[in-house]
Amino acid sequence: MSFAVPLTRKEAVLRRLREEIVDGTLPAGTVLKDGEVAARLGVSITPIREAIAQLAAEGLVDVAPNRTRRVTHVTLKGALELVDVMGVLACAGVEWGLDNITESHRERMRERLAEFGDHLAAGDLPAAAVAGADFSTIAISASGNRELQTHVDLVVARTLRLFAMASGREYWQVWLDGYREMLERLDADDRAGALERYRQIYRDYRAQVEQLLL
Repeated sequence: MSFAVPLTRKEAVLRRLREEIVDGTLPAGTVLKDGEVAARLGVSITPIREAIAQLAAEGLVDVAPNRTRRVTHVTLKGALELVDVMGVLACAGVEWGLDNITESHRERMRERLAEFGDHLAAGDLPAAAVAGADFSTIAISASGNRELQTHVDLVVARTLRLFAMASGREYWQVWLDGYREMLERLDADDRAGALERYRQIYRDYRAQVEQLLL
């Protein structure tokens, strides 16, 4: 019998603030003051400080020389660099994982792909983003390289912020079509083709991000 381990206050605050940054509740440039955030969330200042420090490490919060903390602005250069880094890490993980992909992995990927499409159709973009990220994570985790997965996880939240900015379905269709075709090639035992199709997703998405932010 399994059960969910309760979040610590720091983890709960971190998750809440990260979600608010990703979905735009806390817009870019918002100043984060410990006391104000603590009062709003009903917690002490300590977990607020710890959570904001972690968000700064993730690149979601900028810390000025005077210690003012603001939600990071997304610039075109920064966004494209983020997509490039995410692409390098994720594509390496998928490449290393493909040789270990089993039917069990493919079945879980099919489930996440179905959820991805269903959430998009329902307009639930945050849930779609999670399902889409899980699709890639399953393939990457098959590599068994926990260090790589750790680094991928560090940039996922920042990448999800770009997803939140691109609210039109056309921006998501790149991923939906890419995942479907990748899985079709995996089912046909064309692993080289599956990897190339996955890489193409990032090339197409990069072009869309550039167009969006211009």
